[in-house]
Amino acid sequence: MPELPDVQVFADNLHKIFSNKKLVKVKVINGNKLKDSPAALAKRLTGKVLKKIYRSGKEMRFEFDDKTLLGLHLMLTGDIFVFEKKKEHKLTIVELHFDNDKGIALTDRMRNANVKLDPEDKNGPDALEVTYKYLRTITQRKTYIKNILLDQDMIRGIGNGYSDEILWEAKISPYSVAEAIPDDKIKLLAAAIKKVLKAAIKNIQKKYPDKVNVEVKEFLKIHNKERTESPGGAAIIIDTKGMRKTYYTEEQVLYKLTRHGS
Repeated sequence: MPELPDVQVFADNLHKIFSNKKLVKVKVINGNKLKDSPAALAKRLTGKVLKKIYRSGKEMRFEFDDKTLLGLHLMLTGDIFVFEKKKEHKLTIVELHFDNDKGIALTDRMRNANVKLDPEDKNGPDALEVTYKYLRTITQRKTYIKNILLDQDMIRGIGNGYSDEILWEAKISPYSVAEAIPDDKIKLLAAAIKKVLKAAIKNIQKKYPDKVNVEVKEFLKIHNKERTESPGGAAIIIDTKGMRKTYYTEEQVLYKLTRHGS
């Protein structure tokens, strides 16, 4: 699933192409899992001018001139393609046709990617806005720190790959109990969240300036199947639990609670 850096670049590039363009047709190809009917989408969106496309957590938002908002979530295997006049991409869920003879096709082989009218954000702040004070508050619990980073109701935008990158940057084991992590390390973690995500956005923008689909993983230092060692030379450990793979090294400190919970 594309995470904050990829979605940020996708949204920025789509905005350049489609901002101030009129949506002339909404075509639902496979709407079995959509929350809104084809008729509802067409009624609310057709003829509206798209003012901006922006990122919200790991999702995209399409804001029209009358403040109508359409959310787009790629989920695990979704992709976006820009097409001219005629769409040729398979496994399409919905197409958005604009008056510049270009369109957006949302595709997904698993049919889980979706668009939704009037989307609501999760409760957590965007990852780029997380402060030390907020992070200290939400880490007062007996759960692994990685679980907190992945919880979109606590922090929006971080997924499995970047949670591993961030925790390696802060030198905190993903299996550390959150409330056992000392304050100075929470401060480092807050800084690492912004550092890692902002650096990733810049890397993607620089190497793939026009990218609108397919997440980029080649820049990842730890959560990268092509690497066996961290930049510091430590062996990368891959721990698989169910569908999730956690990448980490022995460079990261494991913080545990004592018997008395302190």
